[in-house]
Amino acid sequence: MLERPENLRNTLQVVDLESLVPKDHLLRKIDKVIDFNFVYNLVEHLYSKDTGRPAVDPVVLVKIVLIQHLFGIRSLRQTVKEIDMNIAYRWFLGYDLTTKIPHFATVSYAFTHRFPSEVFEAIFSHILEEIVRRGYVDANTIFIDATHIKASANKKKRIKALAQETARAYDQQLREEINQDREKNGKKPLKDKDDDGDGQVSSTGSGKNEIIVSTTDPESGLFHKGEHKVDFAYTTHVACDKNNFILGMEVTPGNVHDSLVFDSVYDKVVERFPEVDTVVVDAGYKTPWICKKIIDDGRNPSMPYKRPGGKNGYFRSYDFVYDEYYNCVLCPHNQVLPYVTTTREGYRQFKSNPEICRSCPDIACCTSSSNHQKIVQKHIWAEYVELAEDFRHTPKGKATYNLRGETIERVFADAKEKHGMRYTNHRGLARVTNWVRLKFAAMNLKKLAMWAFRDCLSLSFFLCLVMKMIKGTISKMKQYPCFSTVCEGGKLPLIFFLEPVSSCVMYHHAAQPGWIPM
Repeated sequence: MLERPENLRNTLQVVDLESLVPKDHLLRKIDKVIDFNFVYNLVEHLYSKDTGRPAVDPVVLVKIVLIQHLFGIRSLRQTVKEIDMNIAYRWFLGYDLTTKIPHFATVSYAFTHRFPSEVFEAIFSHILEEIVRRGYVDANTIFIDATHIKASANKKKRIKALAQETARAYDQQLREEINQDREKNGKKPLKDKDDDGDGQVSSTGSGKNEIIVSTTDPESGLFHKGEHKVDFAYTTHVACDKNNFILGMEVTPGNVHDSLVFDSVYDKVVERFPEVDTVVVDAGYKTPWICKKIIDDGRNPSMPYKRPGGKNGYFRSYDFVYDEYYNCVLCPHNQVLPYVTTTREGYRQFKSNPEICRSCPDIACCTSSSNHQKIVQKHIWAEYVELAEDFRHTPKGKATYNLRGETIERVFADAKEKHGMRYTNHRGLARVTNWVRLKFAAMNLKKLAMWAFRDCLSLSFFLCLVMKMIKGTISKMKQYPCFSTVCEGGKLPLIFFLEPVSSCVMYHHAAQPGWIPM
């Protein structure tokens, strides 16, 4: 039967805002697991105590930005519009149905000018500490990788400029070990070469290169993806654990290689979580220095197979065997390539005898040099790469690397698909870094709330089961192993300690009657 409903638009009702928000709403779960009053201590010194107009509550400002990142809203302007219409968002801010939402420009100013980067880092750290306190982080194995974020820059608006090469963290150590290796083999140590006035420096990592710079966002970097796609972008370097909680991150221009930022991310994570045992990375991080750093720290590098370079149809590097005792290399025809020198890049060079190579039947598969001389290079830290390759074949190496698809890769997928990290509207490295840090803080906060809510449900189910069992007789309770022991007099020897939002139930034997919280 068709009925025409009554128009109830102008009906007056007395409602409770608390009752309008679903009990299982994400923001309710977040409100239960974290107290946002810690924000006051972070920003109190940034406000005047007795002059100026009343400021917008900084907790409200932080919550507005978290709502944007939690629900993947594309901009602050749209976020404020959504909050104005959404009852759950208003409840989360502590507002009623008629309170005016702060203007989006006020929120934007606070996060771009008033709040320094230390505030964003403190928010991220506070949420991560709460996750650690609840025991949700499993840092025995960490996963490190990088992904690109498209910058707010037109790729056609660009110029060429000279840029200083990024100094590598291990340059000094590498130079010292190169000189030790040269002295061991009867060579003179290399001298440090300073800038000669033209901007050209011979030493590794100190010269200048010509790069393409965006005129819209000069701090972004030109990123080449495949053969055809070229964009200005930023790179986010992330470390996470087995449970997909983000443990650390760094943001760089898109033209900085992943391996150059590994030290910064790795050092911060292992400083906070010294229990790290295995570090899982992809092929881009399989360099001699990274293998050496991880192994020297007493940890395991879990890395994939990396195909050796070279031209098709030519001998590969593994066809030339290094003899450590005689410090020489044997070619596939068992000819000796003696040691010649150690280069500034850390490679030992071994050169063949052109007279012997000229008559070799496989010369076409060995070298294309005009003087028929084969040069083989081997890094002074190559043994660390071999140790990493050995770990790759172990059951633990295979198992940990196979987890990348459901850990770090899933973190990137969720960040881009659900939380709007595929591109950024911000410009400048500092602002993009703060934006990414808040986004990862929101992702950690969401997972924390979901896990705490899940454990709370499990706890409620367990307590209901306990209450049903208590109502029965002692004889019926004996069929349950955890309640089969009773003290003299037939009293239950259990005491339950229950916290409001805890995933643990502790039981302790006592001589007094058991106490169970209601």
